[in-house]
Amino acid sequence: MAKPEAPLPPLAPLSEASADIAALARGGRTNVFGFFLRLAARLPFLFIAGRLYGTESLGRFAAAVVVVEIAAQLATLGQKRGLAQLLQRGDRPPECVVADGLFVSLGVSALLAAILYAFPVVLYPSGGWTTAERLLPLVIFPIAAGDIALAALAFRFDIATTVRARSLVEPWMLSLAALALYLFEPTREIGMIAAYFLSMFAAMAVAFVALAKSYGMPHGWSPHPLILSRQAWSNLPIAGADLIETATRKIDVLLLAYLTSPAIVGVYWAAQQVASLPQKLKTSFEPILGPVITSSVKDKDYAAIARQVCQVGFWVTAAQLGVALALGIPGEGVMGLVGRDFVGGTGALGLLLAAEVIAATAVVSEAALIYLAPLRNLAISIFTIVLQAGFTVLLIDAADLWDMPPLWKAAAAAAGLFLALAFSSLAKALILTSILKRPINNWRWALVWATAAAVVVGALAVRLPEWAELLFGIPLILIGYGAVIWRKGFGHEDRALFRKSKPDVSSQA
Repeated sequence: MAKPEAPLPPLAPLSEASADIAALARGGRTNVFGFFLRLAARLPFLFIAGRLYGTESLGRFAAAVVVVEIAAQLATLGQKRGLAQLLQRGDRPPECVVADGLFVSLGVSALLAAILYAFPVVLYPSGGWTTAERLLPLVIFPIAAGDIALAALAFRFDIATTVRARSLVEPWMLSLAALALYLFEPTREIGMIAAYFLSMFAAMAVAFVALAKSYGMPHGWSPHPLILSRQAWSNLPIAGADLIETATRKIDVLLLAYLTSPAIVGVYWAAQQVASLPQKLKTSFEPILGPVITSSVKDKDYAAIARQVCQVGFWVTAAQLGVALALGIPGEGVMGLVGRDFVGGTGALGLLLAAEVIAATAVVSEAALIYLAPLRNLAISIFTIVLQAGFTVLLIDAADLWDMPPLWKAAAAAAGLFLALAFSSLAKALILTSILKRPINNWRWALVWATAAAVVVGALAVRLPEWAELLFGIPLILIGYGAVIWRKGFGHEDRALFRKSKPDVSSQA
């Protein structure tokens, strides 16, 4: 029976107790590189979508894609994180466990795709859908299957495939296909949707090729309904948490789609895509954090879990804050790249970036809670999304009541997300602290000094012409912030993130 590859040995001169930190650093370092690849590819798509297709077309596309991505998350049945726990048991051939997961997911994908095809108004609240637009739910299949394949590879510490699929193939295919289909007049109307199809199927193909090489074919496998139904049932708390985590980043777009115009949705979605770039920094650690934490949960090593969560929490918070400052201070210029009609979304961009920073504590705490207290974690997640929906509707209604400019509604939706995620971070950190009997805290005072340095550099950068503000200002803000956080905030174990692991020869003898 194939066994998961063990994490690399700890960095010398780290102690044996820090091997988990070394493994987390290695996986995070690989996936952080993927963040920069995604950054390089995401901005061209926003430029193409904003300048060529326009705010209204982008808004219709965004509303439909949000529904499809929520459905795809539901179709994974929590296996993006639950699969690590199933594979950790080692009671069945790993390739058969993965095959079970894919089989169940594809069945749920078919059901959800059929429902959305039958009720296209859910995807397009403004109406007027075409035949091609109605077929969009078919993309649920490659999204869900690709996520499960990448989760299986992450269990064996293969993060490079996630980088190739999600940070290279998917965004670049989306950008290039959207441009090519726009230039060809017969496909112009369906350009963004067709490009989305191509990008998701291409990413799935990359994941499946690597999966076949790593796990091989599931020889002798056949579906067992009782095993599969028990597996799906046991994953429900994780599935719920995953679904709500995704929905908190999508429900604001849905509410705007139903309460405002496609143009406002388009501007907000563009701001959300920029703000989601620092969000990818926290997801950089999720594939590797799951397997490491499940191992500690199995050994009931609560001290190790607290160390892992706090270490990754600080890494994520520090990285997200730096990127948020670099994108938020020259926010008008960043949104102006997408198009002049998008500059009014700068306020929404600032709030969304702040929301991603404050969400870091909730995300890393949840990585442990889904195994230690899944039902309590799910309850907090449900309350969080209800809170977010309530705040969003209340703030949008207030903008209407006070006759605010239309794009203030976009900022209202972003504010609702910020408030809900602040509650989630506080609640999940407190519950994890009570379980582990150890404090969970991502905060260090060095974050304040690094922020001050970034603000000073940013204040000078915004005085430059817009092209220079973006070309030179963003890197300089990152450099100023990074220099301070490195000197004042990063200790020896923190710097493991930037050093390559060396094999321990003695352990291999």
